[in-house]
Amino acid sequence: MASSDVLVLGLGAMGSAAAYALARRGFRVLGFDAFAPGHDRGSSHGKTRIIRTAYYESPAYVPLVRRAWTLWRELEAASGRALVRLTGGLYIGRPETELVRGTLASARNYELPHELLDASEAMRRFPGLRLDPEQVAVLEPEAGLIDPEAALAALQSEAARAGAGLRFSTPVERWAVDGSGVRVETRAERFTADRLVIAAGAWMGQLVPELAPVLTVWRILHVHFQPLVPGRYAAERFPFALWEDETGLYSAFPELPGQGVKFGRHDTGEVCTAETARRTATEEELASLRERLARYWPEASGPVLWYLTCLYTMTPDHHFLIDRHPATDQVVLCSACSGHGFKFAPAIGELLADLATDPAAAPPALFRLERVLRSERASATNGNAR
Repeated sequence: MASSDVLVLGLGAMGSAAAYALARRGFRVLGFDAFAPGHDRGSSHGKTRIIRTAYYESPAYVPLVRRAWTLWRELEAASGRALVRLTGGLYIGRPETELVRGTLASARNYELPHELLDASEAMRRFPGLRLDPEQVAVLEPEAGLIDPEAALAALQSEAARAGAGLRFSTPVERWAVDGSGVRVETRAERFTADRLVIAAGAWMGQLVPELAPVLTVWRILHVHFQPLVPGRYAAERFPFALWEDETGLYSAFPELPGQGVKFGRHDTGEVCTAETARRTATEEELASLRERLARYWPEASGPVLWYLTCLYTMTPDHHFLIDRHPATDQVVLCSACSGHGFKFAPAIGELLADLATDPAAAPPALFRLERVLRSERASATNGNAR
């Protein structure tokens, strides 16, 4: 039986960031992942993720993403890898949409650099962009893209360099509270520690059954298209974009070498489990995304280069779940996703390290478990009443 200060289950972005933060503070850390490094079964793969500070979901995220920006730059310096690229971001919709209203609220509340452009000015500024006359665009210049695969590799390599043990291709079969500590069992070994962090993405409901009723896994499809006009949407001159229109919320990534333009829908997905997620795409799905892309970036919707699926693990209110287990303070839970978590990874790693090692630490109210459990209890009560 091997002993550590903290065990970490799941070595995607959040678990790897937690292992890195803990190891940097001198704790003995051992992390486990069921798959090999860089796998594509979860939520931390692909070529690009967005990082933005004018956060439409809630101004409460702004301090956390500011901290994440600092930590990503520190990780770049420590690892010698380029991880974040400034491109600017456009947030497009009618003025009354949640995307536009929320972005402006965060930008104004924190005095973040931004411009509000009407449709004609946005199209003049960015040839290749098409907006409806009643739409507006909020331009955030200090936003950009993260290379998630390089970022995850950097978190893991720097965690190992700081002393963390990382065990890949090692599924955990069970965990339990063991006296004043915790116990984790794989098929071959048993491990003990003072504390346990569970950041298992789409597998959270299996490892923590109490969370299964409040977490829903979505299959999300992103498609890389070859632009019809080479260089029109190049990242050197074109920002990423989020659109909210009458059909939904979409994200478009500028062209990068060998990657084309990446496009997908953000606000809904096919409900699945980690094991049943469909990894192929139909012609109808590809055609539907091409049609939506062509409406706003008409010269981007050329041939499909490739597509990929990833998993969003959603809470009912789409905010993160970061808190201690309701039955034991020895276990810290993290489902920091709902489709918008990757950018925060190093800052969330610090928060998880705090919760695991400092009894006085507390998560922000927006992320606490009680809010989703309370919602679930209310839903169950209403269902019984009917």
